[in-house]
Amino acid sequence: MGYFLNDKWFAETNEGFGIAVKIEKKLEDCKSEFQKIELYDTVNLGKMLVLDGVIQLTEFDEFAYQEMMAHLPLFSHPAPKKVLVIGGGDGGVLREIAKHDVVETIDICEIDGMVIEFAKKHLTSLSCGYDDPRVTVHVADGSEFVKNHQGHYDVIIVDSSDPIGPGESLFNEPFYQGMRDALAPGGLIGSQSESIFLHMPTVKSLLGITSRLFNDSGYGMFQVPTYPTGTIGCCLATLGPDFRNPVRRPDKAIQNKLKYYTNDIHKSCFALPNFVLNILNQS
Repeated sequence: MGYFLNDKWFAETNEGFGIAVKIEKKLEDCKSEFQKIELYDTVNLGKMLVLDGVIQLTEFDEFAYQEMMAHLPLFSHPAPKKVLVIGGGDGGVLREIAKHDVVETIDICEIDGMVIEFAKKHLTSLSCGYDDPRVTVHVADGSEFVKNHQGHYDVIIVDSSDPIGPGESLFNEPFYQGMRDALAPGGLIGSQSESIFLHMPTVKSLLGITSRLFNDSGYGMFQVPTYPTGTIGCCLATLGPDFRNPVRRPDKAIQNKLKYYTNDIHKSCFALPNFVLNILNQS
């Protein structure tokens, strides 16, 4: 959870580990039905969005998270025409999906409509994702939304907060079963899956769930400096495509717009440290 060390430094701690960010000033705060929403202007990292005391993004490094969450699943699918985003109210994942001309429709299901409006007002470099005419917004519970769209989506991306509060239901097996049922033949999902250094029980649980429900699944790790430990991951689970070897790759025009994702990073992010492999191999 987040707190101020003094009048300048905001700290977030988790499992005995923490990160501190120097603050210039608070720009906005409000309380929605689901959570406390805060926005800070930092000294070196641009604007910083905080939900219930947990850092969600900074303008300094948000591109790493948004690009990997979107492009890992999308470049793994040969023709991702119908895409669903669950969570992701800031709009950053939408911004990245919009770079794929092959996509025909983009649904976003965000439980907290106030996050969407907050982002549109204060985080326009991310919320520009809502400007794409292919986007349709649904303010609803993602775990219920997928139940009403069986066999519909080629790709589902879960851009959730941590497994507490409004994000808790997005880490259990019934939700993943619902997503599996909402996929068209050969579809796949990508979901925010926490850090191997802080949350291995969560990582192992999600890989166990997806291994039971899907043809194949894996954890891709990438760097986001302002998340605790500087790393986070995406769980990929597929009904067909081999997500470890993407079937498509960005053309030169798209690659020039990207700051983190490359075809090589896509393939290498699934190579995990030995301590992780040992934990995952334990019964």
